[in-house]
Amino acid sequence: MEYNHREIEKKWQKYWADHKTYAASNDSNLPKYYVLDMFPYPSGAGLHVGHPLGYIASDIYARYKRHKGFNVLHPMGYDAFGLPAEQYAIQTGQHPALTTENNINRYRSQLDLIGLSFDWDREVRTCEPSYYKWTQWIFLQLYDAWYDKTSDRARRIDELVSIFQKQGNAGVNAASDDDTPEFSASQWAAFSEGEKQDMLSKYRLTYLSETEVNWCPGLGTVLANDEIKDGLSERGGFPVERKKMLQWSMRITAYAQRLLDGLETIDWPESIKESQRYWIGRSEGASVWFDVDGTDKKFEIFTTRPDTIFGITFMTLAPEHPLVLDITTADKKAEVEAYIKETSMRSERDRMADVNRISGVFTGAYAVHPFTGEKIPVYIGDYVLAGYGTGAVMAVPAGDTRDYAFAKHFGIPVKPILEGKDISKEAYTAKDGIYMHSFIKGDDYSAATRKVIAELEKMRRGRGKIQYRMRDAVFSRQRYWGEPFPVYYKDGRPHMLDEKYLPVLLPEVDKYLPTETGEPPLGNAKGWTSPDGYPMELNTMPGWAGSSWYFLRYMDPHNDARFASAEALDYWQNVDLYIGGSEHATGHLLYSRFWHKFLHDMGYAPTEEPFKKLINQGMILGTSAFVYRINGTNTFVSAGKKDGYATTALHADVSLVQNGALDMDGFKNWRPEYATAEFITEDDGRYLCGAEVEKMSKSKFNVVNPDDVVENFGADTLRLYEMFLGPLEQSKPWKTEGISGVTGFLKKLWKLYAGRDGVVVEDAEPTKDELKSLHKVIKKVSEDIENFSFNTSVAAFMIAVNELKDCHKRAVLEPLAVLISPFAPHMAEELWSLMGHADSVTHQPYPVAEEKYLVETSFEYPVMIKGKLRFKAQFDLSASPAEVEKAILADARLEAALRGETVKRVVVVPGKIINIVV
Repeated sequence: MEYNHREIEKKWQKYWADHKTYAASNDSNLPKYYVLDMFPYPSGAGLHVGHPLGYIASDIYARYKRHKGFNVLHPMGYDAFGLPAEQYAIQTGQHPALTTENNINRYRSQLDLIGLSFDWDREVRTCEPSYYKWTQWIFLQLYDAWYDKTSDRARRIDELVSIFQKQGNAGVNAASDDDTPEFSASQWAAFSEGEKQDMLSKYRLTYLSETEVNWCPGLGTVLANDEIKDGLSERGGFPVERKKMLQWSMRITAYAQRLLDGLETIDWPESIKESQRYWIGRSEGASVWFDVDGTDKKFEIFTTRPDTIFGITFMTLAPEHPLVLDITTADKKAEVEAYIKETSMRSERDRMADVNRISGVFTGAYAVHPFTGEKIPVYIGDYVLAGYGTGAVMAVPAGDTRDYAFAKHFGIPVKPILEGKDISKEAYTAKDGIYMHSFIKGDDYSAATRKVIAELEKMRRGRGKIQYRMRDAVFSRQRYWGEPFPVYYKDGRPHMLDEKYLPVLLPEVDKYLPTETGEPPLGNAKGWTSPDGYPMELNTMPGWAGSSWYFLRYMDPHNDARFASAEALDYWQNVDLYIGGSEHATGHLLYSRFWHKFLHDMGYAPTEEPFKKLINQGMILGTSAFVYRINGTNTFVSAGKKDGYATTALHADVSLVQNGALDMDGFKNWRPEYATAEFITEDDGRYLCGAEVEKMSKSKFNVVNPDDVVENFGADTLRLYEMFLGPLEQSKPWKTEGISGVTGFLKKLWKLYAGRDGVVVEDAEPTKDELKSLHKVIKKVSEDIENFSFNTSVAAFMIAVNELKDCHKRAVLEPLAVLISPFAPHMAEELWSLMGHADSVTHQPYPVAEEKYLVETSFEYPVMIKGKLRFKAQFDLSASPAEVEKAILADARLEAALRGETVKRVVVVPGKIINIVV
């Protein structure tokens, strides 16, 4: 009776689907547990063996919690809007919806093969109108809200209007635009309706404004910082430039402190928390106003070191600062404009990362020191960013390394600020020392900081301030394949559609490129207007819109009246375990926390945080193969002889390589450009490839398809092997040849239950040793699952099966089948069925280790002679040293171990060692 993985896996996958084995109920008396994977973008390439790593781990834990008596929600869906499908549509004319549907079907078939216990009745797709109706609805709620800093929560905008009607905005402690003017109740009443809306937009949590963005002409859209690398778009490698555009933005900065504080309440990897802390970037310091000499202009700076204000020797503005061209003198205008243009071609990320680059231009203007009245030269420099802080910095070369380098480069004086500190060769950045200027002379850091802030506030030239590096999130994309905004324009201002018109559907277009006049692709839609005939918003929402709340929709995915019912939300609360990649640290994982906190403020989400525990799975790496082409030719030289030539290393498809040697005919047939390839081989005629372990990807031709592994070895083998490769959080290389060990283990497990002629399970009583082996593995695996140490769980199973190789007893094998069910569910179901059970193993109680079987009653002593181990001897732990000595002297192995020498005495250390002195 052989184990046929193809038949058995299909059988049980059909059983699970027919019986809805993994359906979670919203009406249950059981305790809940919500296990979630980051849902995938369905790309055309499908899954490789690296993708299921997190899915298998989450599945093991979901199955384990079902065995432990929990009502487990374990859903899956698709983050289905995105650039790749749109790029394909531009190239082929095929609608992105069709491409996406085909890709989803491919993903679904691959996921089903692995035997993952998803509740597929709860599947969501962010591109479905029934889903993005609620993404649009959340946008409307954000538009209709403001952030009250006093109560530290979002409130409805009509409450803010009531305050304005009574007192204007005096005393309103709210998150708002920096340029928000003060106005009285009477002034508010005198505003036109349009002026009132303009003023409210300075407070709304989503608003329209002109912002500096990363514009990618090649993709025709705005990109987030994390979508750019080395000045190029990550997708397609197109140049990116900075430009001002009218964009929708989200006032995420209103939640900055709560996003920081919330990190202390969740069980996430410290590296992710640290990334978010850095991204949010809380700084305490002072805001200071500087007048521009000879003009009525002034600008604001923020500094974390107000104590160094007497060391300022120049100011630096961001090249994009709105004052730059106004204050630049005529003789400096051409140089300044050229520098601004040059800077616009570099992304913010590149400008921040390139710390060794020193560049800047003097504007010809001077600022006035608020305390001394000194004239301070004003430069522009690309290391200052318009969107961070105020876009201007006070430069103190004596106390800042970058300012020091800038000053030395441009010959600007370095003015000391602390007594007795050597600044002849580098800045002194520490905060210890005694200050030497004006009213802070003789003070230490703390006293100097307090006095400077107090004096600035007294003179109304500045104030103490907390600032954050994080900026409001741009929420517009100039693309087709995304959520349409429920927004139309009337009299040049945005207006929101009534909720009854949701969802606003994506209109059909003839082409997916921007219009000839430069409008986004939705500008190609014919007659796309509001119900009253007004033009609709032509931008679409960014990719992170639909992923910022999808975990809530899973709780009640078919509800047409709400994104989820109050009852479902109250029961499921939030995600207990979230598994996904660390690359989302400052994107999805930050935006989803922001939206969740907002929904919580408005009474729509029951918890403050969306994800209690987060695990970042590592990558499964591929072994890439390289061929070496001699430069300027189509001749390839073998790895062993390449050092004698100038070559370029090129990736080759790993399927063309066996034991390091290239199939040369296969390589020539692989791609047209290699059809005429010639080879310089090793002396034995083989062409040897180079090898390197790196990220598995289609572009490196090192992808291993999980479908092939499942076909050849089985889904349970794939599941166990991926877990056995190493700790979940670490990256590890894939080696197909290593699968044989797992295959052999499963065959051994099968033989405990089934022989050549059928089931061999018997009802005899287990021995003490068999019970000990069983309960040892129960304890180990249970502890390992709780610690997500799945690789050591698999190792424990292997040890146990070896120890139980002659055991066919039901009292051992039934709990063993349940125990391994989360890891190898198909085989576990079949074994459970073979033992006469009609129901699924899925909800059987998980075995519990009984300590009485784990108590050690004997010990295997090492027998040492002259410091060397000669043999081992087993004794009952209750045996006295005298009894052990008597038995060891009678042991037949002792005579050979003595090698003719005589025993003087025997030293027995109970439970540890036996030393024989000769």
